[in-house]
Amino acid sequence: MPGAGRCRRKRPRPARDCLGPAGRLQSGIRVAAHLIVLGLLGAAAHAADGPLADRVVIVAAGNVPGSMAVARHYAEVRHVPEANLIVLSPPAQETISWPEFITTIWNPLEDRLVKQGWIDAIPMDLSDAVGRRQYAVSGHRIAALVVCRGIPLRIANDPALYSDVPPLTDHPQFRTNEGAVDSELSLLAMNGYPINASVPNPLYGNDHPTDLALAQVVKVARLDGPTTEVALGLVDRAVEAEEIGLLGRAYIDAAGPHENGNRWLEAAAAMARGLGFGVTVTRGPGTLPATARIDAPVLYLGWYSENLNGPFALPGFRFPPGAIADHIHSFSAQTLRSDTLGWCGPLLARGVTATVGNVFEPYLEFLHRPDLLLSALARGDTLVDAAYYALPVLSWQSIVIGDPLYRPFRRPVADQVAAVAALPPATAGYAVLRQMNLLDGAGRPAEALALGRQAMKTVPNLALALEVARRLAEAGNADQSAWTLRDAGDAADPTVGNWELLREAGAFLVAHHRPAEGLELYRRLLDIEALPKGVRLAWLGEAREAALAAGETAQAADWDQEAREAAPAH
Repeated sequence: MPGAGRCRRKRPRPARDCLGPAGRLQSGIRVAAHLIVLGLLGAAAHAADGPLADRVVIVAAGNVPGSMAVARHYAEVRHVPEANLIVLSPPAQETISWPEFITTIWNPLEDRLVKQGWIDAIPMDLSDAVGRRQYAVSGHRIAALVVCRGIPLRIANDPALYSDVPPLTDHPQFRTNEGAVDSELSLLAMNGYPINASVPNPLYGNDHPTDLALAQVVKVARLDGPTTEVALGLVDRAVEAEEIGLLGRAYIDAAGPHENGNRWLEAAAAMARGLGFGVTVTRGPGTLPATARIDAPVLYLGWYSENLNGPFALPGFRFPPGAIADHIHSFSAQTLRSDTLGWCGPLLARGVTATVGNVFEPYLEFLHRPDLLLSALARGDTLVDAAYYALPVLSWQSIVIGDPLYRPFRRPVADQVAAVAALPPATAGYAVLRQMNLLDGAGRPAEALALGRQAMKTVPNLALALEVARRLAEAGNADQSAWTLRDAGDAADPTVGNWELLREAGAFLVAHHRPAEGLELYRRLLDIEALPKGVRLAWLGEAREAALAAGETAQAADWDQEAREAAPAH
């Protein structure tokens, strides 16, 4: 933990808490921002009369395979007019220089946006020290700028372009002009801003932004990922989730090294509970273990490790449609081309619909706030609106990946439950579970149990069965709870998301005097060929105890021998 007045920079490492200098930095940033936008004081953002999609601009790389396919697919699915597509020819690599960014992205894109009336501006026969053509800008009418796979991701630091921007650069960690392409493009309507350090985001935590604030920021989201197919799937999964609603649970890993981040995650966990989700909160040490419960993780928020790990790295693991994930780490989006390095690329490759990340070190207080992101999404904001509500600074390191128009909470849970039989059978039970939690919160637990029992007849699900069984046992109906869970366990699909549920169901049956039925679930679990050795070893001991309780001494001996042979030597 750095001292109050100093943060030393090392590469690579997770996001760090620099609240000492940053706290003093904020007042200076506000002053600098005021100076930057003096020319906009009379400006107003233009409201759109047509559908939101009419004000979406898509940017693709015509020279990169797959980029145009992503752009056209998004336009088709979201009904974005063909005229809203702008094609550039930037370098094909993820990291580019400032001259490359200005000549192949910034200048040609801003020229097109001005020419087509997206940005209201008068051209001037001037360029700034960075090479950006100058305009007298008075606002824009862009609801979202969609950057497609193939547009570079990061801009490298250029010492030749560095100049002090007091007080922003008073501290060494901010004396850089490296940053995210998307974050720079957020300021297309704020001409001439300094590229060193960052610029405050006037939309951050702003529930009632003024026309001036809206006029300054172009909201940017990226459709990207390790493959073209992953990028193509982002809008498809978003639309599917909007139609059926979110189906799953929330997993919050509040085990980071700095209390600010942990507080944000704990606040997000409380919000998720208030929304009715089943919530698992872990508090360390380390990230989620491979043996953690991870069925239907429609919401994952956590930190911090350099690369994806734990249950997410298990063979065959997939997130459900609509899943929102945010793993806080300094370099979580250093590349989007890998399905193993960092977090954003691997999360997207495993089915995440929306995520945020950082291309270089952002420092903790300057990245997306997970609690603000969730609160904005929950109130009905689009992904891109929520992301900018949660982000303190621009011209910096953070990006948002996913369909900018995605509204994960578009369909209320009551509507899901009313049409539960039409939901996907494997996950429909999670809508019922969510409604049961909301009934509990309203002081109606008997109604919640009755709803769960009725739903088991139409949408049986192991997670739902486990919850109903627990409630029945608490009400004194142990026999009925055991039969409910045994039948659901026997029918459950032994996919990776159900592994821990099968273990919990087996343990429940053993604890409630049904060791033979519990043993059968342990056998089903340990018969899964894809079960990694470490995960299998973690569960062998309790499986052996279940076998002994059921009188299956031969099975217990076999598992005991396997555990002893597999245990690491001391």
